[in-house]
Amino acid sequence: MKKTIILIALLLLTSSSLLAQQESMITFYRNHLNLVNPAYVGVEGESSIQSTIRKQWTGVQDAPETQAFSFMAPLGEKKFSLGISFVHDKVFIEKQTFFAIDLAYDVKLSDKLDLYMGVKVGGNNYEVNTSGLQTYNFVVDPSLQSFSRFNPNIGMGFYLKHDKYYVSLSTPKMLNTERARNEDGYATVSTDRVHWYMSSGYNFKLSTSVDLLPSVMLRYVNGAPFSTDFTATTVFNEKLDLGVTYRTDKSLAGMVKFSISKKLHLGFAYEYMMQNNLLARVNNTNELFLKFIL
Repeated sequence: MKKTIILIALLLLTSSSLLAQQESMITFYRNHLNLVNPAYVGVEGESSIQSTIRKQWTGVQDAPETQAFSFMAPLGEKKFSLGISFVHDKVFIEKQTFFAIDLAYDVKLSDKLDLYMGVKVGGNNYEVNTSGLQTYNFVVDPSLQSFSRFNPNIGMGFYLKHDKYYVSLSTPKMLNTERARNEDGYATVSTDRVHWYMSSGYNFKLSTSVDLLPSVMLRYVNGAPFSTDFTATTVFNEKLDLGVTYRTDKSLAGMVKFSISKKLHLGFAYEYMMQNNLLARVNNTNELFLKFIL
């Protein structure tokens, strides 16, 4: 008989794989959009490095952690842009690492309107390490075997940019992939399904030194409810950003981002769960964002 907490954890893992979002959620999505949309690597027209570290439910042992890193740079006459993205997720006994190369092309529609089209080519390495599970059995349960699998994948995205607004539509992983195969009737697992992301935002000029930037991020995967982030950010003198995000998964986040210099930007987000349950009582999710312009 296995420990109750292990059974609960496995049930949570299984249910989250089958019914919930399978990709990372980042509060600073507007600043790190190339993780889900390869077209974004061409938008800023400059070489830069971005990194995000997110630790969820810090009061819970083995709670989800996300580490993301990306690089993007224009090529030649800046019609083409190249990017590299790396995302590592860890929760309980699961680990997965996604690495991809992004290529974007800029189509000039007018003096103020550009359409960026991008492709993402990469792969995901998924691991489950069951050695951390403790049971009362003297004989090892054959259904609790560690395994690892690598799945190649491709993605695509479009990004419409205007001086005042943007619209983004993408799917970073177009192929359905299995997290692990069924061997001799053991270790049955779910399938990673295609995720769609749509984001849009507008820039309101409140004064010569203050801008208001509302934006929305919509996530969809078949078999799970929509997840939507509503964000409003106020920018002061292009040096200090203060924002708030409401996610329909019943969480609220506050954000602050500093322009330490023209090349270095640092941001921090604190997320609070609004539900009255165990995870809400340990309710601090912290996210750190760093950007360096080369």
